[in-house]
Amino acid sequence: EVLLVESGGGSAQSGGSLRLSCAASGSTYGEYCLGWFRQRPGKEREGVAHITATGKKIYSDSVKGRFTVSENNAKTTLILQMDSLRPEDTAMYYCVGQWPCLPYTDSVGPDDEYNFWGRGTQVTVTS
Repeated sequence: EVLLVESGGGSAQSGGSLRLSCAASGSTYGEYCLGWFRQRPGKEREGVAHITATGKKIYSDSVKGRFTVSENNAKTTLILQMDSLRPEDTAMYYCVGQWPCLPYTDSVGPDDEYNFWGRGTQVTVTS
């Protein structure tokens, strides 16, 4: 079991920034991969960012160029730096874990391919 706990959500104005963190612990699975999903009001969950087993960073088109994902070497901390925020970024953001790591190349993959989910942290962007 991988325990994922998000922090850092809150409110920001359009054009502002927020930084989300995820603390990962408890893994007995060896290498796993981490990422972020979000669920906007009235919408299905969507992948936002993912770091592959080789360290490649993949982003959804909606956040590419504005959001940056990073992790420490031990994969115990995952960060999502969100810049140039827009009202449409308002959502519950979830830290997600995947074991085994799937060989994504240019997409984050569907939510049912992620085994572990945090409880989420709310991000609200006002215009």
